[in-house]
Order: sequence, then C-alpha cells, then structure tokens
Amino acid sequence: MRTFDFSPLYRSAVGFDRLMTVLDAAQKNGGADSYPPYNIEKIGEDVYQITVAVAGFSSADLDVEVRDGQLLIVGKGTTEEQDNHFLHRGIARRAFERRFQLADHVEVKAADLADGLLRVDLIREIPEAMKPRKIRIQSSKTVIEGETSRAA
Repeated sequence: MRTFDFSPLYRSAVGFDRLMTVLDAAQKNGGADSYPPYNIEKIGEDVYQITVAVAGFSSADLDVEVRDGQLLIVGKGTTEEQDNHFLHRGIARRAFERRFQLADHVEVKAADLADGLLRVDLIREIPEAMKPRKIRIQSSKTVIEGETSRAA
C-alpha cells in the first residue's frame, strides 16, 4: 500500500492542521479491522446516520461518546465463561472500538439500539454567522449642490 507524506503541505498551508490530521489518521486506519460492520447514510441535506451491526450487545454493553471531534463507539465483549459447546460460533461478541472523524459543526443528536442495530443520528448545524447571506445592493443617487441637471 502506498503512503503519502503530507509534510510539504504543512509548510505551505496555514490553518489546515485539523485537515492534515484527519488525512493522516485515515491513511493509518486503512487496514483497520472491519468488525463490526457499519453503514454511513446521508438522510438529508445536513442529516446523517451511522448504523452499526451489534448483534448480541445490549445498551449496557455499548458506549457512544464524542471526544475531540471524533465519534467513538465502544462495545464491551463478553468475558464470562459459558458452559455451551459450540459447533460453530458465527456471532462474535468480542470487544470493539470504532472511531468516526466528525466534520466541523456536526453534532450527534441521538443513539438508538433496536433489532441488533445501533443507529447514531448526526446533524450538521452551521452557525448563522457562517451561513451565506445575500447582501442587498442599494442604488443611491448623489446630488451635488449647485449643479443643475443637463436634461434640456
């Protein structure tokens, strides 16, 4: 796999430190574990939903936290010994930690666990001061005192 060196960009870009950190982290997590599987959906203009398949986990086994611009979902796996003798064990209940980098102004609104799926609702709320706004152009006629109109 190819790696990229972002250090030349650090020398010429000012104020993009967070972007460079995100790119660097994404590059390092390229070969990360795919457990548990998840979907990221765009529901509306500024509304997103992350769905994580967490079969066998209860809400007490899961932690959802936002820290330093990241959504962190942690599943505590089972450590108790079971007397069952499995011929095949396909439902993994192992511990996991899944991180999602959040863009600026993206906030977690809710998390819901139903039917083995953890759904996390996110919304991007751009502050009014940062939203584009239309500026009305005023037309004003300047009249200089003592000057007469040339219309004859």
